[in-house]
Formats: sequence, C-alpha cells, structure tokens
Amino acid sequence: MSFGVLDGDGQVAQIEGHPFGQISFTGARYAQADVRLLSPILPSKVVCVGKNYAAHIAEMNTGDAPPEPLLFLKPSTSVIGPGDAIRIPPGSTNVHHEVELAVVIGARGARNVTPEQVPASIFGYTIGNDVTERDMQKGDGQWTRAKGFDSFCPIGPWIETDLGGVGLDPADLAVSCTVDGEPRQQGRTSQLIFDVPTLISYISRVMTLLPGDVVLTGTPSGVGPIRPGQRVECTVEGLGTLANSVAAADAVSTAGGAR
Repeated sequence: MSFGVLDGDGQVAQIEGHPFGQISFTGARYAQADVRLLSPILPSKVVCVGKNYAAHIAEMNTGDAPPEPLLFLKPSTSVIGPGDAIRIPPGSTNVHHEVELAVVIGARGARNVTPEQVPASIFGYTIGNDVTERDMQKGDGQWTRAKGFDSFCPIGPWIETDLGGVGLDPADLAVSCTVDGEPRQQGRTSQLIFDVPTLISYISRVMTLLPGDVVLTGTPSGVGPIRPGQRVECTVEGLGTLANSVAAADAVSTAGGAR
C-alpha cells in the first residue's frame, strides 16, 4: 500500500512516504487499471458540516439555516475507499446517501487561520459521502451514532491538488449523486451557505486541523435511502466519481470464538 501520482498518460507513479511536503518518486510506475484505489487519505478526523445547503434544509424540514457552521465529527473508522461496500447496520431501513465536496488539509495544517490564509492550508479536494442513518439521527438528538458507523464515510477516488490548473474553481463545482443510475442529488458548491474559506477558518478556531484531515462541506438536496444490492455513485466536477456498493453489515466480533 502506497501513495502515487496519476500522470496525464494514465500511469500511476509511486511516491515514497506520504504526499505532504517534497514528493520523491520511487521510479515504479503502474497502469491505472492495475492499481486498486483505497481511500486516498486516512485522516485523523473527518470534520463535517450540517445544514449548509438551503434546499437540503428545506427538504429535511429542520428549521432555519444556522447562523454559524454546524459541525460534527465522523470517526476515522468510518472511512472507506472507492469500490468498498457501504454496510447497512442490522435492522436499519433508512440509511441515506449524502454527496459532498471534501477538502483535504495540507502539510502546514490549520489552526486559527483567517479565510484569506485558508488556501495555503489546503492540500487538495476529493469526494465524500456522508452516509447517515436517518432514524437514529432524529431519535438520538445528536448525530454521532447515525453518522459514525463503520463504512459510513466513503472518500475518493483520488485527491486533485490543482483544480485551477484544469480551469475549475472549487467555489463553483457541480455536485451529484445517483443510485443504480437513477439521479438523486444535484447541486453546486456555489450554493454553499458557508464557503470553503469560511468553513476551514471557523473549524481551525475550534480544533487544530492536522495534515490529511478531511472536511466535508455539506450536501445538496435530493438525499434518499439506500439498501443492500444497490450502487451509489457520487460525482463532483473535476474530481471524478466515487462509486460504492451497498451491503448488509457483517456481525464478526473481534472477540473471536467462544472461550
């Protein structure tokens, strides 16, 4: 398992160590078709933002937009990569997809930064799916359990470090989600109530963002249930498509067999 850089010719060039700071190549190159993509980063924490699209607030009927960013966390154990299965907890029938632009923090991290300083703290952008058990979210009164199950944070397929180089602005990207090819969510990052610089600055005044930490910026309207056997595809303009199957959760215990 290692990091790599996708060349323009479709080859993946392996790098030494992590991708932060000066990149050093090993000299090994692989065809993209021969590489299995994992989550492009394993963050110490995933910081998420709720109620950041007006249309999503309206569809969920959860009151007015918050006056400040509404933050919650997903554990690192919820992170999976492209092609991995979203696993539905036993007895759950109301698990929803939530496609989001994901921001990956760079080598200097972010602590008490101003919005103007935020770009220097960003390593790149990827796609996240803030999978949510909606009944638990409503019943618990807070969101940790509903958002924190293993596999409830697909991330990928890769990190784009230079959107501007391909003529795209992260402040106005198309965001969409399909389930079994059926369109579900459609939106643009220009519709965010709190934009990326505002979010990163605000979060950095609450907690230190470490290199590799991921910020999920909020989801547009059109969220809906998913069930085992389906395929969820989350797409953000310029970042590709994050595709995951849906399966029932296994019940394997780390305790092993009976003693």
